[in-house]
Amino acid sequence: MQAARVEYIAPWWVVWLHSVPHLGLRLQPVDSTFSPGDESYQESLLFLALVAAICLGLNLVFLATYLACVCCCRQEEAAQTKHRQSCCITWTAVAAGLVCCAAVGIGFYGNSETNDGVYQLMYSLEDANHTFSGIDALVSRTTEKMKVDLEQHLARLSEILAARGDYMQTLKFIQQMAGSVVAQLSGLPMWREVTMELAKLSDQTGYVEYYRWLSYLLLFILDLVICLMACLGLAKRSKCLLASMLCCGALSLLLSWASLAADAAAAVGTSDFCVAPDTFILNITEGQISTEVTRYYLYCSQSGSSPFQQTLTTFQRALTTMQIQIEGLLQFAVPLFPTAEKDLLAIQLLLNSSESSLHQLTAMLDCRGLHKDYLDALTGVCYDGLQGLLYLGLFSLLAALAFSIMICAGPRAWKHFTTRNRDYNDIDDDDPFNPQAWRMAAHNPLRGQLHSFCSYSSGLGSQTSLQPPAQTISNAPVSEYMNQAMLFGRNPRYENVPLIGRASPPPTKPKASGAQEASCCGRGAAGIPDQSPTGAEDPPRRPASLFCPALHTRNAPRCLAASEAPSLSWLPGPAHPSVSPSPGGEWP
Repeated sequence: MQAARVEYIAPWWVVWLHSVPHLGLRLQPVDSTFSPGDESYQESLLFLALVAAICLGLNLVFLATYLACVCCCRQEEAAQTKHRQSCCITWTAVAAGLVCCAAVGIGFYGNSETNDGVYQLMYSLEDANHTFSGIDALVSRTTEKMKVDLEQHLARLSEILAARGDYMQTLKFIQQMAGSVVAQLSGLPMWREVTMELAKLSDQTGYVEYYRWLSYLLLFILDLVICLMACLGLAKRSKCLLASMLCCGALSLLLSWASLAADAAAAVGTSDFCVAPDTFILNITEGQISTEVTRYYLYCSQSGSSPFQQTLTTFQRALTTMQIQIEGLLQFAVPLFPTAEKDLLAIQLLLNSSESSLHQLTAMLDCRGLHKDYLDALTGVCYDGLQGLLYLGLFSLLAALAFSIMICAGPRAWKHFTTRNRDYNDIDDDDPFNPQAWRMAAHNPLRGQLHSFCSYSSGLGSQTSLQPPAQTISNAPVSEYMNQAMLFGRNPRYENVPLIGRASPPPTKPKASGAQEASCCGRGAAGIPDQSPTGAEDPPRRPASLFCPALHTRNAPRCLAASEAPSLSWLPGPAHPSVSPSPGGEWP
């Protein structure tokens, strides 16, 4: 029981694309029959590409108008409106990124499908080319055997068997049969030109497909990089990344519309071929191969007869007749002419190899193998390849939409970044709750210095000239202490803040001797001159600081000079009239 033959049926997307109106550049209708050599048909495909170019122009006009409106409208907005605008920009960018990622995914699938279809076409062409080359090789080899090798053996046998007329008649009959075989083989079509055309078509298809696949792969990578730049620019609020994203987005927008134009023209042209591929092949092979042979391979009807049947039958009969004649000579002529045995055996071996070539030729000329290659090629082009082109067209549309959204959201994000930076610049640098002021003070302590109690006490010439500064109600003590601590090379100690700028008296300190006072405040070690032992008037010296720098740590007690304690009575504080320094200089 013979297997059911697979027939080619055009899919629905082929019929849908073929129904697209074919118009020339002057908007006149054009025949939709696939004929790539016709100028009017070429104009109809070019018109489809121009439609995509017009869509690109309209897209650019819309973007230019929108960007002009955004740049010209500079109305002040409230804080809530700004926050709402920031959320809108973020969600718009997220939506555009998701659309772009989906488009890239669809594009990867479409690019793979198109590549698979094209390579299936190439494999089918190579298979058919191998079959046609094998047919030509078998015919050429069999013809050469009949013309050259067989003729040589028959000539030697004619010399050996010249004395017997009946044997000579047998040799002439074998020679006639060999001529008949050569004549039949010369009637078979030669596929040399067809194989050259198929090889050229396969090479060109592979070359174009390689660069097409690589171009789309680079376009996918570019789109993903632009999406990443957009995400990083919005997350880091980087104007440089945002500007780069806008420039690359505009380039990708142009490339997306260009790829859509190429995909539309290629898809419609391929659908025109896939609707009636048999007609096109019959037209292009009309001058090279007979229509009967072409139809035999295109349709491969099991009920129809092969155009090579008569040739192959004649070849088989001729070989059988010659083999019978050679066996007769071996049986009757060799006993009389032993020298003829060698040539007769060589002819018999040649006829056997020719019969084997006949079987191979019959199998190669059968329509089933070549028709299968033909159906595989149509499946690769009209199913996988054309379906992949449709996915690539969808990718181009989605990518153009995504980048249009990104370009629209870019100026608003830029404007939002500028407004946000201006709002940060309005913050007071002296505000202790401003993180930017803290960072600036940490990097440049001299810039962040404020006049504190220590600076007043260390910058004047004597203890008696110390005057209390004007009292202000502010958050200055926190920053004062932080800046004073940084002057001593320490980190801010927030647990000591309540001791500065408040009314709490300093801690009680027992009266210290001169040596202890000097060692506590570091006079001898710091280069401060000690008092004269003769009781002379003290030379001018720098007054001791309120806090001992060597002991100003978290766990060490603060050192207060006994001679300077009475001068601290000006410190502001709550009303405690009973609290005053004792005559000995000690606090109660």
